[in-house]
Amino acid sequence: MTIAGSPRVAVARIVTRARSFGVTPGVAVAAATVGLVAVAVIAPAVLAGADPLAADPLAAQLAPSAEHWFGTDHLGRDVFTRVVHGARYSLLIGVTAVAIAVLVGTALGLLAGLARGALDELITRVLDVVSAFPDLLLALVLISFTGPGTTNLIFALGIASIPRFARVVRAQTLVVQESGYVEQARTFGLTRATLVRRHVLPHAVAQVPILATIGLGTAILGAAGLSFLGMGPQPPEPEWGAMLAEGRNYLRNAWWIAVLPGVAVTATVIAVSSLGRSWQRHYDGRSS
Repeated sequence: MTIAGSPRVAVARIVTRARSFGVTPGVAVAAATVGLVAVAVIAPAVLAGADPLAADPLAAQLAPSAEHWFGTDHLGRDVFTRVVHGARYSLLIGVTAVAIAVLVGTALGLLAGLARGALDELITRVLDVVSAFPDLLLALVLISFTGPGTTNLIFALGIASIPRFARVVRAQTLVVQESGYVEQARTFGLTRATLVRRHVLPHAVAQVPILATIGLGTAILGAAGLSFLGMGPQPPEPEWGAMLAEGRNYLRNAWWIAVLPGVAVTATVIAVSSLGRSWQRHYDGRSS
């Protein structure tokens, strides 16, 4: 009885410990999904070794099968292979756009919170103007001036996301500057630069990684949406949004060409956002 029950006890302990860290079954599935996407980005050949651009007109629009898990598209290209290799494009766009937003937004928020006065007012008003437009609409407007392409798409999404990070960093900077330990540090004669580096900056950016994780899902979705409109990587590159655009004309005869890349986008966005939300709940619980 003890021997038979020991595996159950061990599993129960693992589950209990995982839940204490906020790891629910949903979070575990989300983490596994993100891990699978990470493998597709880093080493796509591990999951799909075929050439995503290789066309075979004789095998066009084949339904999903053991040979072609996601079927083939209108040119006979393996859809599963294209979805796997397309993860690199979508994740590259999303991660780079979020990195731009984090760096610029953190700098602006910190500068506004430290400077106050006229400079703070100027930065805040500029952020208000940028925030007046939905992220996707603003990115679309920017791309209409710069032209389509991966680089322009990255910068458009990054610029559109800057206010989200700048406002949080500015608010935290204002709060931290008025805290007791910073006031006490001033009495010790620390320079302003030392105060900012040791005390203000670490606390002001504490929530930025969480916001970046949540924002990554939004950036991936925005990248797919704009690529669907032809603003991102151009065919025949296997980007998820571009694949959706190519497959929309074949929904009646070959639904898998558009639906399965759409499932990949949806699963990735939900998984990344779920991890970010879980991280945020854990942080809020720890902070309270």
